[in-house]
Amino acid sequence: MSASTPASGTAFLGYGLGLRTAYYDEILQANPSVDWFEVLTENYLVEGGKALYYLDAIAERYPLVMHGVSLSIGGPHALDMAYLHQVRQLAERIRPAWISDHLCWSRGSAHQLHDLLPLPYTEESLEHVAERVRQVQDVLGRPLVLENVSSYVRTSSDEFTEWQFLAALSELSGCELLLDINNVYVSSRNHGFDPWEFICALPPARIRQLHLAGHSDYGNYVIDTHDQPVSDPVWRLYQRTLQRLGPVATLLERDDHFPPLSELLAELERARELGTAALLREPVCA
Repeated sequence: MSASTPASGTAFLGYGLGLRTAYYDEILQANPSVDWFEVLTENYLVEGGKALYYLDAIAERYPLVMHGVSLSIGGPHALDMAYLHQVRQLAERIRPAWISDHLCWSRGSAHQLHDLLPLPYTEESLEHVAERVRQVQDVLGRPLVLENVSSYVRTSSDEFTEWQFLAALSELSGCELLLDINNVYVSSRNHGFDPWEFICALPPARIRQLHLAGHSDYGNYVIDTHDQPVSDPVWRLYQRTLQRLGPVATLLERDDHFPPLSELLAELERARELGTAALLREPVCA
């Protein structure tokens, strides 16, 4: 693969930010140099109001993608079809480049647990999730993009590593992947694996998007808090990843302790500079 060819075979969107309410007005007033925004799907599943007003206004100026947290693709209960149809209606409204969620479960019975919980990586789980992905894709009329989550525990029943499971799921279901570099690093510290082995095991053609975010390091364990700047080890892993994949749309996330927008824009510019430098180097294949 050429270093100038997007891994997914689709248009390279460039460098984006997570759209957060704290920045609505400044975005519309200043038109910052952001290539695209990622919106939290659940914030806009409403019939009207302030959130949709801002979303429509920003959608007129910037490309958008949708990123959900409530799908519970790995859960034991039936998929929430009413929710899926709401997601499809929002997609018809703002025409996102793609729609993503997380490879996890997050719902027990009828209640959202408000956490992204890891799955058992077994053959049974693989078949279960693949069938549910196909159902979601039938409703949405497009491939689903699934993100690897950070994790702190593993099940004793695992038959695959997480990266083997992701690769097999994308092949079996046709889904695409959102590779969160920070989550790979966090999980690698917590479980003692090589993060580069994880990344090299994923099929490059299936990787649609990358995430960058910060975490809290407590020495013996790491928590994916999304409330800090990106750490140096994650920056290095990001550069190496782009050397392997070529250009992939990159998103900088911040979910708490929101700094002035100018600070996030400076961090996004660092991603752009490091990404550009990585793409000028010889591709890394292993």
